[in-house]
Amino acid sequence: MASQVTPAVRRFMGEIVIKSKLARATLVVGASAALVVGMSSSAQAITNEDVYLPYDRGYMHFHDDGDVFSVCDTKADGYGVSGNLINADNAVVFTLKDGGDAGCGKKGYDVGIRAVRMQIWWDGDFSKWYYSDWFRE
Repeated sequence: MASQVTPAVRRFMGEIVIKSKLARATLVVGASAALVVGMSSSAQAITNEDVYLPYDRGYMHFHDDGDVFSVCDTKADGYGVSGNLINADNAVVFTLKDGGDAGCGKKGYDVGIRAVRMQIWWDGDFSKWYYSDWFRE
């Protein structure tokens, strides 16, 4: 005796296949959206960014209005403060120094859409570097 599949069973099996395909498609779309959001948040578009040294020794600042970077030595301890701007290839774009004078070392640079981050250190200890998050305009 041959087994026969009734129309009701066929309809039920078709619904399972359709639901399964829909679930896979939903999963693929959701994963793709999460990937795009995750990649876009790796370098934040901002207006200003700061990175500070411990013990109030100094800081590096990016001011978007005018595209100006500054490095400021804030402690009269006989040592200056230095900072680099680093691009996405981890190459130094420029270096700024400050120490022993009034004001801060400043440099204009248009960041644009390229991801960059700031690196700063106290000249009394070259082994400890401090970084900002990656950012772009």
